[in-house]
Amino acid sequence: MTLLNTLLVRKTTLFLATAILSVSAMAADFSQTLKLANQGNDTAQSNLGLMYYEGNGVRQDYAKTVEWFEKSASQGYAKAQHNLGAMYAKGEGVRQDYAKAFEWYQKSASQGFVESQYTFGFMYEKGLGVRQDYAKAVEWFERSADQGFAQAQYQLGSMYGAGEGVHQNYAKAIEWYTKAANQGLAQAQHNLGAMYAKGEGVRQDYATAKEWFGKSCDNGDQDGCDGYRTLN
Repeated sequence: MTLLNTLLVRKTTLFLATAILSVSAMAADFSQTLKLANQGNDTAQSNLGLMYYEGNGVRQDYAKTVEWFEKSASQGYAKAQHNLGAMYAKGEGVRQDYAKAFEWYQKSASQGFVESQYTFGFMYEKGLGVRQDYAKAVEWFERSADQGFAQAQYQLGSMYGAGEGVHQNYAKAIEWYTKAANQGLAQAQHNLGAMYAKGEGVRQDYATAKEWFGKSCDNGDQDGCDGYRTLN
């Protein structure tokens, strides 16, 4: 069987994780949250920033978001540090500044905050706010991946597949792609299918490749759909 180019494992890089990490539901209304925030409660300050960001109980105001994230982050609250880094990375409420984003992600990542560890690694990989350093990227992806963060597991698989920051190792790429794929990450499912189709790091197995392509397609990855159709 001749495989189409779409089946080739590609180093698909996920977008920089600049998403603001919200909470599932606010524990208090705006006035109560504001009262606690003004009393110096770091969690309330962070939540107040989120309320301004989302326009939840108050008019949306990114400048106010940054103000309250800064108050909370300065007290060492890891989620606020991450979110403040995201505001700088996206240029919302402040001038876009990757160096400042890097600084706040670093503070959060150093506390073990899994999303920040991933994003911190991504910034090293892409040279955003810091000199590009694949070895450092791998180091921080590993910290996040070891905590079970699927995007970090995927990126780590990509680094091993491409031999960036580590010796190229298809078996390790398979290992990390599998962890991410089992969590439903479509890009990992596609790349895992491609590696089975090509027999890289694993015995060539079109049936298993088709299975993973199908899962990737079901999760919205067009390359997964293309791969499934090719093997079908």
